[in-house]
Amino acid sequence: MIARIARKEFTEMTRDGRFRAAAAVVAALLLAALAMGWKRHVEIDAQRRDAAEMTRRQWLQQGEKNPHSAAHYGTYAFKPKPPLSLVDPGVDAYTGVAVWLEAHKQNDLQYRPARDATAVARFGELTAASVLQLLVPLLIILLAFPAFAGERDQGTLRQLMSLGVPPRDLALGKALGVSMALALLLVPAAVAGALALATATGGGSLAAEVPRVATMALGYILYYGAFVGLTLTVSARAGSARAALLVLLGFWIVNGLIAPRLAVDLARRLHPTPSALAFNQAIDRELKQGINSHNPNDPKLIALQERVLRERGVDRIEDLGIDFAGIALQESEEHGNRVFDAHYGALWDAFARQDGIHRAFAFASPLLAARSLSMAMSGTEPDQNRDFASAAEDYRRELIRIINDDVTRNGKGPGVEYLAGEEVWGKVPDFRYAAPGFATVAARRWPDLAVLAGWCAAMGILATASASRVRPS
Repeated sequence: MIARIARKEFTEMTRDGRFRAAAAVVAALLLAALAMGWKRHVEIDAQRRDAAEMTRRQWLQQGEKNPHSAAHYGTYAFKPKPPLSLVDPGVDAYTGVAVWLEAHKQNDLQYRPARDATAVARFGELTAASVLQLLVPLLIILLAFPAFAGERDQGTLRQLMSLGVPPRDLALGKALGVSMALALLLVPAAVAGALALATATGGGSLAAEVPRVATMALGYILYYGAFVGLTLTVSARAGSARAALLVLLGFWIVNGLIAPRLAVDLARRLHPTPSALAFNQAIDRELKQGINSHNPNDPKLIALQERVLRERGVDRIEDLGIDFAGIALQESEEHGNRVFDAHYGALWDAFARQDGIHRAFAFASPLLAARSLSMAMSGTEPDQNRDFASAAEDYRRELIRIINDDVTRNGKGPGVEYLAGEEVWGKVPDFRYAAPGFATVAARRWPDLAVLAGWCAAMGILATASASRVRPS
């Protein structure tokens, strides 16, 4: 019986010209978004690899100079482009693509594409994720809103119920019919996405993306299942097909437009973050409280010098056997690192609390859970941006430590300039960033999957219960 109902629903939907037109538009947008995402990924990934190689050559070939000058010369760390970002670019356009690594400073990521975007970009970028999260649910609503209410308006619901069809079978059959029609759109799109991913990764890292793809697909299936159940519930309870459509469109607007904005505004109000100006000013104030390694009359520098002389058991800097300048420079770095850890740690913690607000809103808007899970599996969520920033900062500190250690061991002492060359620059390893593995990301984002599963289960139960209370008129 369930199969017959599903076949009937599927046949009616596929014969409906409105469905074919709507599905064609959504399919065209989805395929166009995938094509643009693939092109953007391939171009940007190549550009970043080339830039990283050029930056490395510049570091190694900077010539002879004072090592501390090389530390100020610095280098760049480029954030790699995750393969699944072609589906969901997430927050990449707003977080920057590279960070400048230099002595005494922890810099923010630079070159945010959103800064160069036109005013049209405020309406949102066409991506595969935006189509999957906004337009496909709208298509589900347009497909299924007349499932019960439409038949009641046409007078066919009475005939159907007179056959003694169990309400559970009726709800499942209609849900299955909608799902089959939806599969006509999503299965070819999934195949196209897999081909785009395979060509973007060159096949080399495709196997590593399978768990992420599977989890993302499961999240979207649960998301669509929730919309199918919700649509059938409203259709069964509404007095007419028009009323069902109005209620469902209202939910779609709240879910896709209003709730995400409310979540952002509430999160900012409850857990505010400082402006960039105030943040940098606070850091500068605390940095000035540390050792000024460039000022020989700085009291803290003099105190450090006296301590080092005491520990080494000598009376003069010249008798240390090492260059005190390297020790002073590293001591200054250590103070700065503590300042950076305190301020950036507080900032990241505020962002984490804001993310908690977003997750709480997912109980009222499944889009927020679907979006969060999609970005996490694509490697474009804020948490993974923090992972990259932390890795880049660890590399900066190691780079500066290597330089300062070389000054300490090989420096010529006060009044004598020490020049280093490629043999020193080569001691600094190339920057290699390994993104968090699937298990790490899944451990952070399983609540999003649980919320989507809860939505799907709840809407399925409501749809079944509502079908049992359906009356022909």
